[in-house]
Amino acid sequence: MKINPKEIITAGMILFAVIDIVGSIPIIISLRKKSGHIQSGKASVVSCLIMIGFLFLGEEILNLIGIDINSFAVAGAFIIFFMAIEMVLGIDLYKQDDSPATTSIVPLAFPLIAGAGTMTTLLSLRAEFEVINIIIAIVINIIFVYAILKSSKKIEAILGSSGISIIRKVFGVILLAIAVKLFATNISQMIR
Repeated sequence: MKINPKEIITAGMILFAVIDIVGSIPIIISLRKKSGHIQSGKASVVSCLIMIGFLFLGEEILNLIGIDINSFAVAGAFIIFFMAIEMVLGIDLYKQDDSPATTSIVPLAFPLIAGAGTMTTLLSLRAEFEVINIIIAIVINIIFVYAILKSSKKIEAILGSSGISIIRKVFGVILLAIAVKLFATNISQMIR
């Protein structure tokens, strides 16, 4: 195991693009409004543990329960799709009757931060990079995720309600496209 700054930066940037926490700001604000509060620390720690756990045990767990990575990604695509529909149309599909603690885990930690795209990426990165470098990249990303979650109220105040509404719809369409791409890529792999 050798720490390699180049691997850390590359893996970190790939994960940053896949996690897309900046693009998730409208969803985070929406979830905070529904539940009243988001436990930033809990969501960050849970996502970090999910990612590191999946890095080591992901394929084995999925194989054990008879699910391939493509099926897992398709299921994640459905969740992302419905969240995007909520954002674009301004409707509530996800009924919030849980505590903020539960909201911090589902859908925030999983599948928003540590979702199917992230899991698939981790398995791909593991084939290319040293595990220690991937773990460092995960931790760096989680620190950034925590900062965004913690400052979501300030971000909302800066953007204002009309700014958030515009960004919410724009990112909703982007999220919809990501869900469709994730679905299409993985469904074609399953058919093959």
